[in-house]
Amino acid sequence: MASLTELDAAGLPAVSAQSVWEELPADLKLQLEANWRVESAKPAEASLFADSQLSPHEKRIYALLKPDESTQLDEITEKFEGEISSSEIFSILFALELAGKVKQLRGQNYGKTF
Repeated sequence: MASLTELDAAGLPAVSAQSVWEELPADLKLQLEANWRVESAKPAEASLFADSQLSPHEKRIYALLKPDESTQLDEITEKFEGEISSSEIFSILFALELAGKVKQLRGQNYGKTF
C-alpha cells in the first residue's frame, strides 16, 4: 500500500483510504471500529422517493398512477373496489399529495409528480 509520503505520477501525494487508515493511531482505529455499522449487501434501487415507507395500499395506488398521464379518481376506486374503501383511497391520495408524490389535477384526476 502507498504511504502518505509517496507521490503519484502527477507529483501529488498518493493518498487512498487504506493508506490513511494505516497511518492512524491504534487507539483512534479502535474508537472508529466501535462505531462501524455494517451496510446492507442488498443493492438499493435508485429512486427519488422512499417507497419502502409507504403502506401496502399506498404502494398499490401509487403504482397505478403514471407520471405522464392522469388517472381519474373513479378509475382508481373501481380498480380497488372491494379491497380498499373509497374513503381510504381519498385519504391515501391526500397523504401522497402532502408527501409530494402525487398531484391532483383538474376533474379529480391524479398523476405522479416528477
